Amino acid sequence: MNKQSLLKDIEAHRNEMVTQATHSSLSNDKVIKLSKKLDNLLNKYDRLLKNSSNS
Repeated sequence: MNKQSLLKDIEAHRNEMVTQATHSSLSNDKVIKLSKKLDNLLNKYDRLLKNSSNS
């Protein structure tokens, strides 16, 4: 996955998480699942940046 598509995916998940939290609560199962997915995407992005700076 390239940097641009990863950023788009991160933004989409962030927006979905905020929308879900607005309509339910921060402790809602779907919001928590989206938050964990967002964390994973952000970690992937961080690793991508670290690898590209080491090259």
